[in-house]
Amino acid sequence: MLPPRRAFAFVLTAFALLSACGQQPRAHHWSIVVHGGAGVIERAQLTPELEAQYRSAMNHALQTGAAILDRGGSSLDAVQAVISDMEDDPLFNAGRGAVFGADGKNHLDASIMDGRSRAAGAVADVTRTRHPIQLARAVMEHSPHVMLVGEGAEAFGRTQNIEQVEPSFFFTERRWQQLVQELRARNLPIPPRPAGAPPAPQGALLFLDDHKFGTVGVVAMDEQGNIAAGTSTGGTNAKLWGRVGDSPIIGAGTYAQNGVCGVSATGTGEYFIRVGVARDICARMELRHETAEQASQEVFAELGAMHGDGGVIVMDGRGHAAWRFNTPGMYRARLEQGGRPLVQIFADED
Repeated sequence: MLPPRRAFAFVLTAFALLSACGQQPRAHHWSIVVHGGAGVIERAQLTPELEAQYRSAMNHALQTGAAILDRGGSSLDAVQAVISDMEDDPLFNAGRGAVFGADGKNHLDASIMDGRSRAAGAVADVTRTRHPIQLARAVMEHSPHVMLVGEGAEAFGRTQNIEQVEPSFFFTERRWQQLVQELRARNLPIPPRPAGAPPAPQGALLFLDDHKFGTVGVVAMDEQGNIAAGTSTGGTNAKLWGRVGDSPIIGAGTYAQNGVCGVSATGTGEYFIRVGVARDICARMELRHETAEQASQEVFAELGAMHGDGGVIVMDGRGHAAWRFNTPGMYRARLEQGGRPLVQIFADED
């Protein structure tokens, strides 16, 4: 028989264990981080009006995701909703603001990953899908595959009632003029103006290529602790031969793993693919227990040694968000539940 003092302690311990077993898991605080591309983004190049437009657009992206997460919505839904909005915003090189390939067409790529199961979906070289991120999610959830490309991807999209549009839907004069300037600089032929595009403006117009990499991306964690990441892009201006970069490649441009990390990248895709940037950052965080800041710094040191450039947004398993870029600027924003939104553009804002 236990002495009275030990018996009392035993009862208290047992009661605490029983109480703990009956408790529901503590809800996580939701968190979201967004990027809108990296590149030569300098104060001297952005007019005050254009800078204000970008800051407003990035804040709107945060609020769109926050509204979903704050009512208990999933991180996947938040990522899809934010990127869908950004694909409709001509400020960004994704969807309606996408750059043109050398053939005079918009070739769109996107990917999404669920950190809970590490399921993933991606599409590349689609030309009629209004929201490539929605098609990427459909590939993840309703096909046995991870990546679909070109007409096959869009044929699958039609079976899933994914909205398709005429190619002229994606036309913007800004991107067309950037294509013309680049092709002239390379002494390459200029394709005919796309069918259905507005009439050519009178007189020469110059549009500054204010960011080399306009890819958009989102990482979010919901109240259940589930992390999701997604990326969408129009690729590089005047790209040739059906080029595909890192954005639709899981492990290069996008990665998510519950309890560890979520990553979305933007930059010179050829280097991000070779380094495996997104997966490498997550592996360092998982296996070496590095912080998001440490892991991204180490990976970008390797990337920089290869002369690769661009940026990433990273979230750890607790919802702490960070970013890293080696260009003069990156459109970026983050928000945690109960906190205040942070929107930045230039390198000297950190």
